[in-house]
Amino acid sequence: MPLNNGHKCYSLLVVCLSPVGSELRLRARRFPALIQCTTIDWFHPWTSEALQSVSYRFIQEIDDIEPAVQESISLFMAYVHTSVNQASEKYHCDEKRHNYTTPKSFLQQITLYRNLLQKSRAQLQHKMKRLDSGLQKLQSTAAQVEDLKAKLADQESDLTFKNENIEALITKIGLQTERVSSKKEAADIEAQKVSLIQAEVSVKQKDCEQDLAKAEPLLTAATAALNTLNKVNLTELKAFPNPPPAVINVAAAVMVLLAPRGRVPKDRSWKAARAFMGKVDDFLQALVSYDKEHIHESCLHVVKQYYLKKPDFQPDLVRTKSTAAAGLCAWTINIVRYYEIYCEVIPKRHALSHANTELETATTKLSAIQKKLADLDANLQDLTDQFEKATSEKISCQQDVTCTNQTIELANRLVRGLESEKERWAQTLIQYEKQQKTLCGDVALTSAFVSYMGYFTRKYRAELLNEKWIPFLDSQKVSVPLADGLDPILMLTDDATVAAWHNQGLPNDRMSTENAAILTTSERWPLMVDPQQQGIKWIRSQQSSKLKVVQQGQKGFLDVIEEALGRGETVLIENVLEKVDPVLQPLLGKNTIKRGRYIQIGGKECEYNSNFHLILHTKLANPHFPPELQAQTTLIDFTVTPAGLEEQLLGQVVSRERPDLEDLKMALTRQQNHFKIELKRLEDDLLSHLSTACGNFLGDISLVEQLEITKTTAAHIQDKVVEARENETKINEAREIYRPAAERASLLFFIINDLVKINPIYQFSLKSFISVFSEAMDHAECKEDVSSRVAALTEAITYSVFLYTSQGLYERDKLTFLSHTAFQIQLKKNLIDAKEFDFLLRFPVEGSKISPVPFLSSHTWGAIKTISSMEEFNGLDRDIENSPKGWRKIVESSCPENERLPQDWKNKSFIQKLIIMRALRPDRVMCTLRNFVEDCMGAKYAETVRLEFDKLYESSSPSTPVFFILSPGVNPIKDVEKLGLTLGLSTELGNLHNVSLGQGQEDVAERVLRNASKLGHWVILQNVHLVARWLPALEALLESEAVDSHPGYRVFITGEPAPSPEQHVIPRGVLENAIKITNEPPTGMNPSLHAALNNFSQETLDMCAREQEFNSMLFSLCFFHACVTERRRFGPQGWNHKYPFNTGDLTISANVLFNYLESNTKFMQVPWEDLCYLFGEIMYGGHIINYWDRRLCKAYLREFMHPKMFEGELYLCPGFMAPPFMDHNGYHAYIDEHLPPESPSLYGLHPNAELDCLTLTSDNLLKTLLELQPQDSSRGEGAVSNMEDKVKSIIEDLLDKLPEQYNTTAMLVKATDRSPYISVCLQECERMNLLLAEIKKSLDELELGLKGELTISTRMETLQLALFTDAVPDSWARLSYASTKTLAGWFSDIKRSCRELDSWTQDFVLPGVVWLSGLFNPQSFLTAILQSIARKNQWPLDKMTLTADVTKKTKDDFGHPPREGAYIHGLFMEGARWDTQSGVIAEAVLRDLTPPMPVIYVRASPAEEQELKNAYECPVYRTKHRGSTYVWTFYLRSKQPPAKWILAGVALLLSV
Repeated sequence: MPLNNGHKCYSLLVVCLSPVGSELRLRARRFPALIQCTTIDWFHPWTSEALQSVSYRFIQEIDDIEPAVQESISLFMAYVHTSVNQASEKYHCDEKRHNYTTPKSFLQQITLYRNLLQKSRAQLQHKMKRLDSGLQKLQSTAAQVEDLKAKLADQESDLTFKNENIEALITKIGLQTERVSSKKEAADIEAQKVSLIQAEVSVKQKDCEQDLAKAEPLLTAATAALNTLNKVNLTELKAFPNPPPAVINVAAAVMVLLAPRGRVPKDRSWKAARAFMGKVDDFLQALVSYDKEHIHESCLHVVKQYYLKKPDFQPDLVRTKSTAAAGLCAWTINIVRYYEIYCEVIPKRHALSHANTELETATTKLSAIQKKLADLDANLQDLTDQFEKATSEKISCQQDVTCTNQTIELANRLVRGLESEKERWAQTLIQYEKQQKTLCGDVALTSAFVSYMGYFTRKYRAELLNEKWIPFLDSQKVSVPLADGLDPILMLTDDATVAAWHNQGLPNDRMSTENAAILTTSERWPLMVDPQQQGIKWIRSQQSSKLKVVQQGQKGFLDVIEEALGRGETVLIENVLEKVDPVLQPLLGKNTIKRGRYIQIGGKECEYNSNFHLILHTKLANPHFPPELQAQTTLIDFTVTPAGLEEQLLGQVVSRERPDLEDLKMALTRQQNHFKIELKRLEDDLLSHLSTACGNFLGDISLVEQLEITKTTAAHIQDKVVEARENETKINEAREIYRPAAERASLLFFIINDLVKINPIYQFSLKSFISVFSEAMDHAECKEDVSSRVAALTEAITYSVFLYTSQGLYERDKLTFLSHTAFQIQLKKNLIDAKEFDFLLRFPVEGSKISPVPFLSSHTWGAIKTISSMEEFNGLDRDIENSPKGWRKIVESSCPENERLPQDWKNKSFIQKLIIMRALRPDRVMCTLRNFVEDCMGAKYAETVRLEFDKLYESSSPSTPVFFILSPGVNPIKDVEKLGLTLGLSTELGNLHNVSLGQGQEDVAERVLRNASKLGHWVILQNVHLVARWLPALEALLESEAVDSHPGYRVFITGEPAPSPEQHVIPRGVLENAIKITNEPPTGMNPSLHAALNNFSQETLDMCAREQEFNSMLFSLCFFHACVTERRRFGPQGWNHKYPFNTGDLTISANVLFNYLESNTKFMQVPWEDLCYLFGEIMYGGHIINYWDRRLCKAYLREFMHPKMFEGELYLCPGFMAPPFMDHNGYHAYIDEHLPPESPSLYGLHPNAELDCLTLTSDNLLKTLLELQPQDSSRGEGAVSNMEDKVKSIIEDLLDKLPEQYNTTAMLVKATDRSPYISVCLQECERMNLLLAEIKKSLDELELGLKGELTISTRMETLQLALFTDAVPDSWARLSYASTKTLAGWFSDIKRSCRELDSWTQDFVLPGVVWLSGLFNPQSFLTAILQSIARKNQWPLDKMTLTADVTKKTKDDFGHPPREGAYIHGLFMEGARWDTQSGVIAEAVLRDLTPPMPVIYVRASPAEEQELKNAYECPVYRTKHRGSTYVWTFYLRSKQPPAKWILAGVALLLSV
């Protein structure tokens, strides 16, 4: 933006970037100038005070809300925003879903509140007005009926009266005619007399008027004289102390004239005159109102005699003395003259008056005669008219009587008919009046619901509404009025509208109804998260042909939007991804220009019609939309709910089993919905007619009849509603019989829907599920008994879903799926205790417990002690101590899951047995789980079932591709090609197309797909995971080409799962619509060896000249390949890293073997060393990156590639001798006949390796089951504790037990001698300080966050989840040493490390025995031993090595350190054990997986003096994960060759 500063103009560039996700970090790295050349202004979230201030500012502008309530509403709005933020954080933590709020979201809430309040008020006023008008009309109707009855009586009386009068009219007319004639003669005589009198009066009147005209000027002059007088000049006159005589005379004359009743005053002096004048106003009024026509004779005589005759009694002369006196003088003169003339006129006026009286009398008499004559004429005419109209008046009166009778009858019917409405309307009006008082609070809650609830699930919506928002409103100092039991849906819509939605296809559950209400009310564009496509189905049905459907990137989609913008149509943008095309941003934000008439899209100004509506839709199940998009739209989660899906599936079950019942149900449902709509319309019509009726509407017969028809129809429908409800109840009772099947199906869908948490490639659509569901019902066993049939349906659905799901799961996940299914079914039936189930999954173990019985390890005993703390297991520890024999049998049994528990414990439930088994024999948990599945669901579920590909193919279709989930060493395309040949499709015929994706093959694939869909060919798309950017286009192409395609068209896809969920690239739509099939290589030595041998044929065996040697060595090479591949399943004890050994390594090695033998034919020698090097260092060794793994590989080759094989003396494994020379089939037969059963010994491992592997697998399985459970949901009575409460308890416990940090400064002062050991001690203290500081800081922050005093950050969320799941948080683990323990065990180790450091730092004397496991950097301590002895003896450090002498003593046997070196303890041996008596490595004891080592004496010596004979080079690792946790190498004494322990994977561990 340009900034004008004086004469210079500057440009200011503002760049706005969102901090969400990794984009900001990536952009900052790619463009460093974003950080280095800008001023960063980070906008933090608004505080509660800011939110309250902003909302209060806008709410103040709304009328009719009390100021105190305004403040409470503003506080509520701020609280809503912050509570939604907190709920969103919990939502993300529990459900991994991203819901954002922004200031724009908050402002939209305020805007919606204002608009919704205005709209609700208007609607409520309209409803109240109509109801009130209707009630008033009904109330007035009864009164009108009484009036009508009185009116009817009057009308009947009037009719009788008129009939009686008709007969008298004729007689009256004859008599009246004679009277008129006589009266006319008398009137003529009187008229002549009046004429003469009028002439005489005219002469007299003219004479009087002439005389009066003379007197008029005098009266005018007198009045004018008076007008010159006013209060001022009269007051001035009155104030004269001694005026001139002329003034005194004037005053005396006035006194005489004004003398009351003619009593002339004797004292007419100036003093008397002043007194006479008194109040000036009264005096002036007396002059004005003076009776000038009646002057008393005595007064007139005195004035004329004594004053008017005086020469100075003239106004002009007097004016020189006083203006007021002059006015009085003029008034006196003119009044007297006027009276004199008036007296002359009086006789004449009397004569005139007398004449007028005579004239008036004569005229009156004449008028009376004429009036009488006129009356007679009028009466005669009236009688004549009455006679002529008598008959018509009689008929009209009769009609009025009839009409009134009809009106009374209609009114009575209407009053009786609307009596129920009157009562209901009165009650409704009362409710509306109450609602009017609570409207401001109701709308506040509703607007918050619409603004924020859309993306939350039902549980979170209920929690926010009922546990947070409503209590907050009630808790305010000035409470916001709120209706009792407020339902936001009823504030947004009504039953009739909801019924219409259901008729249009909206699922009939609460969640869907709320979603629809939010979608239709929200002022922001709705964005539907609709993975099951139920919401879009309703939208399409509701809008029908008016809806314009487009997709982003579709050709011309902007043109469609532009056209709809101008016409005010509705546009649906479907399949939106997480990022919306930037060209749509102005439309999403409603950024109108030119006073809201245009929107700019793609640089073009498009006309904007206010009726335009935009709906966005995504199929993504868990999208992560950026905050800016969520601020512009209202996210609505249309994901199917368990209750909603259950109802849908129940409908399908009943439709299949009892179509008559379901048809009736559907018809009833549609009818009920129609009735709701119709009743609403009829009541609106009724109120509309009543409210618009004017005046006495009962007179409007058509209106009354219309009201009666409406009421009758409504009553009829109401009766049908009652009848339908009764029928619906009966139908529902019949349908409920089939609910178990629908309930199970709904549960199964959400179980398989949760599998995506295990692997993102496990995605299933509702459409495919319903297809499996329907097919299962078709194949269910028929039963006559309904209950048995329902049970058969339930079982068929369960097994079909199991088969459908299992075919797409890896073997390692199938038992997880089955166990999850079995547990959820049992939980649903309340057959297992939720707390016990939660304990089984979490399984917290107390540490540092010494076992009192020899057959249990300390770890196992800690588990037993933890279990015994539960009520159901109380006394378990005592029973094991007191009766160890029976328990020992369980522990040492090869199949303990099939043994009965001792004593009364045999009566425990299966879940309780599982808990005990996990403690005693964790390696057999998987077998116990398999038994649990068999017990709960049936034996067939525990069997390995694989459907043939041709049967799986039958379920495919043009819209349902087949997706092969790849595994190393497996090629599923062979099955496709084989089936294609049987159906006449192959690459040679050109109707089977095989496209290997990558390196620009996308265009080829698109072209092939388009052609194949038209021609009905098959298409194979291999390795789709390699073309991540093209996959969205592939998804759209598969969907579009499936429409109207050839029925024979099929698509087969192969792809590998991603290493982690974050790297998953295959679109949900591709996976959901496809039939997923896993193809895994066989597991176990027997199938692996067969598979390795099958890579070659008899021709391969026959091709070498040195056939016998080649065949024997090739078999050994196959055995070696089977060993190295199968060894991977033993985890780190098998290989430090997982290596991708494959059949290519084997076939290339075979080629090398052939070439070397062929090239040495002359000398007939076998280059053993060369071959071992090539195989171990290049072919297979090329994959290996770890020294110890390379050593293992070479050890295998040295064992298998040995000349003894030609002599028949080579054992490839215990009990399996290398076979003699045979053909290809003979080798297969030899394997089946002689290969021992599967066991770790086949690979050189101890049987404990399998126990360890099984234990780890079981732990991972139960951990996965825990992740599949809702994080914070209640499960009936045994609800698991709330996550926040549990985490708060853990924080409190950890902070209470957290050790104090070390004062390293004081230590440095204290440690004067900086020996290597002291340096190590100080370093450990510093490391420990860093860890303790981080633990305290992060726990304090999280504690404040849980209290609401800090905003929960992502880092705090991660910490909270880790504490809840008893895992070590990543932020702590980064500062600590590697550990595989739970949080409880790890924290115990930290405390123990602190105790060790406390002892060491007291005097910095090396402890007698150092706990090596508790050091952050054990390498530094071992190096310190080297340095210390090297300094002491002055030996070169680089030529020294450590020797480890294993003692026969324990830690407690040592009281002080050795003179040289150090004693260490805390090490465990894996893969073998230490024989303390013999002082050598020995075979491990069964089930003692990691026996502890005695104290080891570590010292330094020159490398050349180290004794390596009869010693095993043993690596030391931190944890069982080995690999990068490598610490050191110790040479341990051994009587066995080192190869034995190398193959056994023997190592020392610092932590187990």
